[in-house]
Amino acid sequence: MRVVTFGEVMIRLAPEELLRVRQVLPGRFEATFGGGELNVAISIAHQGGQSAYLSSLPDNPLTDCLEQEMRKFGVDTGLLRRIDRGRFGIYFVETGANQRGGTVIYDRDGTSISLEEADAYDFESAFSGAGWLHITGITPAISHPAAGAARAAVEAASAAGLTVSCDLNFRKKLWNWQPGTGTVDLARETMRGLMPFINVVIANEEDCDLCLGIQAGETDVEAGHLNVAAYESVARQIVSDFPNVDTVAITLRESLSASHNNWGAMLLDASNDTAHFAPLNDQGEYQPYEIRNIVDRVGAGDSFAGGLIFALTTPELAAPETALRYATAASCLKHSIKGDFSYAERFEIEALMGGATSGRVSR
Repeated sequence: MRVVTFGEVMIRLAPEELLRVRQVLPGRFEATFGGGELNVAISIAHQGGQSAYLSSLPDNPLTDCLEQEMRKFGVDTGLLRRIDRGRFGIYFVETGANQRGGTVIYDRDGTSISLEEADAYDFESAFSGAGWLHITGITPAISHPAAGAARAAVEAASAAGLTVSCDLNFRKKLWNWQPGTGTVDLARETMRGLMPFINVVIANEEDCDLCLGIQAGETDVEAGHLNVAAYESVARQIVSDFPNVDTVAITLRESLSASHNNWGAMLLDASNDTAHFAPLNDQGEYQPYEIRNIVDRVGAGDSFAGGLIFALTTPELAAPETALRYATAASCLKHSIKGDFSYAERFEIEALMGGATSGRVSR
């Protein structure tokens, strides 16, 4: 199935290793590309699926470089819109370590996609031949025009019969385009407006509260304590509020430090009201991956979304419990890979699903 993703890509500038921005500026940064929706498209293509990326970008050599990078992964570049206004967004990322958390600095005001109104896009043509649209809550957080374009995209995709997925992806440093309205209030108002056109909801452990106002009880995300069982009720509340939703997948991160996280996920299959968890131990009980010495956690949620969509559109992986296991393993492996993009191979993901956790050298 051809999957189209829609959103903004940025240039990612990162200090080498665990250095901070203050330690390297003036100096050298590693420059790569990054952005939630492109990360998903690349994961799908890298694992063997068909994906295309829709965005608006400035007509300059930076976009030439982006197209070259997309072609390397096999992502269709035919939906990139080059326009004569706006600029490429930039974000700086510091990788955290131990008790020092990571941080992101955005420089994305006035970017090309933030300026484009919904009627600039030919969504009917963009979705021709596609079976799935994926968006995130980041695009509508950028600007009022981008929010309108995201709304028009999901409406058009739904009308055309595509499966529509949305990773809620709350970003507190965004959602500032409506003066006088707080970030959480604006996110909830906007995202709840998109929800009637969404079939698959993807979220992390706090997105459902910040974007939809649906909270898991007895959970303290900042302290790294999750009441895992409570997320079943969160997922069921989403389905109750929005009957068009048939799948809810929530990643479950317990952040013990910046370098040490427990990682798992749950999925609610609304067709039979069954909740699945991954990974499981030998007794069939939920037991998250224990990830120590994290290399880069940025993009882990996107690799989960990409893995889930790839699995759900691949017949031998499409059973909900199998798709969840695949997506959770894929995103676990992303924590070992520097940069926004996941280079995890399908055979590596399936090996981890099967219990290969030792990290031994393959010779």
